[in-house]
Amino acid sequence: MKVPKTTNRFCPYCNKQTKQKVKLVGTGFKRGTLTRGSIARAKSRGLGRGIGNKGKWGSKPPVSKFKRKSKTTKKTNFLYICEICGKGKYQKKGKRTGKLIQE
Repeated sequence: MKVPKTTNRFCPYCNKQTKQKVKLVGTGFKRGTLTRGSIARAKSRGLGRGIGNKGKWGSKPPVSKFKRKSKTTKKTNFLYICEICGKGKYQKKGKRTGKLIQE
């Protein structure tokens, strides 16, 4: 997906169409500790504790880092900054894109 460096958009502060800089901002997503399938969640449920065979949570080689990840692309947010007032630092909802190239 190609993204231009400047676009003409409506600025809610100037209340008119202005030229705006487009900045790429990461979503800053962090994996939660209590996501489905996480070890922390299983331990809080009481699995993998005590005596005997731990089953799924027993001693075995860890899952490789490639198998662990399910998503192939990251979501990206766009930050629009008005060139006239310098305000308008507002974001659009993140879109899942393959390759992001800013021209």
